[in-house]
Amino acid sequence: MTTTTLAVLVPLLPFLGAAAGLLLGRTVPGYVRPLAVLPSLTSLVLAVLVAVRQGGGQAINAATELTPTGSVPIELALHIDGFAALVAVLVGVVASCVQIYSTGYLRDDPRYPSYAALISLFTSAMLLVVYSGDLIVLLVGWEVMGICSYFLVGHYWETPEARAASIKAFLVTKLGDVPFLIGLFALATDAGSFRITTVLGTVASGGLHHPTLIALLLLAGVAGKSALFPLHTWLPDAMAGPTPVSALIHAATMVAAGIYFVARLLPVFQASSAAMVVLAVMAAVTMAGSALAALAQDDIKRVLAYSTIGQLGYMAGALAVGDRGAAVFHLLSHGAFKALLFLAAGVIIHASGTNSLAVMSRMTGLRSRVPDAYWTMTVALLALAAIPPFSGFFSKEAVLGAAEHVATGHTGHAPGSAGWIVLVAGLVTAVLTAAYATRLWLLAFHGRGVKAPDHGKEPRSMTVVLWVLAVPSLAFGLAYGRLPDWFDGRDLTPVLTTSVLGTGLALVGGIVTYGAWRHTTALAPRVPMGAVVAHPDAEPARVEAEAIASHAPTFGDVAYASDPADPGRLLLGPLHRHAAVGFHLDAVYHVLFVRPVQAGAALVRFLDREVVDTYVRGAAALPRLLGAAVRRAQTGNVQTYVSALLAGTVVLVVAALLVATGA
Repeated sequence: MTTTTLAVLVPLLPFLGAAAGLLLGRTVPGYVRPLAVLPSLTSLVLAVLVAVRQGGGQAINAATELTPTGSVPIELALHIDGFAALVAVLVGVVASCVQIYSTGYLRDDPRYPSYAALISLFTSAMLLVVYSGDLIVLLVGWEVMGICSYFLVGHYWETPEARAASIKAFLVTKLGDVPFLIGLFALATDAGSFRITTVLGTVASGGLHHPTLIALLLLAGVAGKSALFPLHTWLPDAMAGPTPVSALIHAATMVAAGIYFVARLLPVFQASSAAMVVLAVMAAVTMAGSALAALAQDDIKRVLAYSTIGQLGYMAGALAVGDRGAAVFHLLSHGAFKALLFLAAGVIIHASGTNSLAVMSRMTGLRSRVPDAYWTMTVALLALAAIPPFSGFFSKEAVLGAAEHVATGHTGHAPGSAGWIVLVAGLVTAVLTAAYATRLWLLAFHGRGVKAPDHGKEPRSMTVVLWVLAVPSLAFGLAYGRLPDWFDGRDLTPVLTTSVLGTGLALVGGIVTYGAWRHTTALAPRVPMGAVVAHPDAEPARVEAEAIASHAPTFGDVAYASDPADPGRLLLGPLHRHAAVGFHLDAVYHVLFVRPVQAGAALVRFLDREVVDTYVRGAAALPRLLGAAVRRAQTGNVQTYVSALLAGTVVLVVAALLVATGA
């Protein structure tokens, strides 16, 4: 079987699995899990074979015209270089792990068949984006991911949070997709083709007439899809969906698509120095702002969501300094440890019965309840904090090293100002990342107070996946010496200066957070034995139900998790309340966009009701009055009808005589 045939099957198999799952899921439930897991696993095997055959060498290109357009052709094209081959393997690994994990996590969910089918369709769409050599075909996968995220984030549609989150995710990403679509057409118009190879050739020959405009339009779509500032606000709210969905979106699909798109078309953006500086500013604000917000979150999944935004900022920063090798290297390593973080968080939430770190900090023995999640999440958090020799250290240092090279003028792939912006923001974020990673680990696993609830042993399908993902989280970074062949020959060896600075700052962040935790824990009140731990904002009725269900001695034995036990509050000080709500960006957008749209809708509704409807009512008034007059004549009295008939006859006769006499 040729490599091209294998590559076509990679996105096709999950698509067929999704179609079969939707058709047979309800009628033949026994086939649901095989149809969910086997296509993803087979697609992963084929993606590995494609990567082996591609080998980091010459890109694989194949194309067939879909339909004659008369001008710019649209082709079903493949363009598989080293980046595409490795990213496809990442997508296959994470998707397969999510499908296997979900068989246990959602084993009692009545909507599991549609959920599994949508996961497969999501996977297929991302693989189409990765392998596509035509921008229109890539756009199809891009938009299919958007609608899949809408349905998956809103999986628990009974809850208002899930409904609001799914709508918000869809609308915010569409806000970026509109200029993105315009940018694609402008790019194809300048290049005369939607083929990626043709577009890159046009850029290389200087044939791009509007590079800044095109790059900025495309960046709007990338900001929406990859949750970069200022269109990142949908991602934390998307945590209302099932935890495995969060793992898939954050690690290998959706948010990775925007970064991958810029990496694939990086010369288009490099053609405009202004666009590179804009991208650098977006990356800097994204990584630093999200890290501060992560340090103030109470929901464990929202901490990880803001963490993803910050790491996407690192990837965007690498692209802003012209190093797509470092960007994709971090995308790959981040995909492994972020999927592990979310899936381990799912185990912790299931075991503790809560998403709240404040509540977990009042429990003891949680790490002994979920030892697999404890050890694997520890590995993933060390990778996130970029502690050597974990994978995040090597990939993050590749980003910082690339920024340092541009800032000091050792390479001219991007403006020097972009290098300084990314380097400074990256080092600041290194401190904050280690701080919120340490905070999460301490609050989740080293709580003091009531005994953690025992919900029984987690399904093996959930725990095995954690250990599978722990391997690349620990060891993938060590492959930096073998990756240059796949990444345009880019040397990914850590730079001494940034390695020492980055690691030193990460250690400082971790140590300071540990000291703050010790201080706040000493001040926190003790929780009585047998009490039920509740969040301060919890509804009293719900707390009472939990107290009764857990056989607390009396309902009065309820311990509310108090804010002083949170080291993040101590570290952030007065900034904490602003960081906890994402620096009020949602409120700003509500004023700038939501209120004007609502006011416009109210105006249209008023005009429709008071102006348009008035004309319609006026046009109907005269026939209604005439009908009322005629209706009054319909008395039902035969004598009246005969009298009227005779009177009419007399009138007609008299009129006829008058006419005749006059004649």
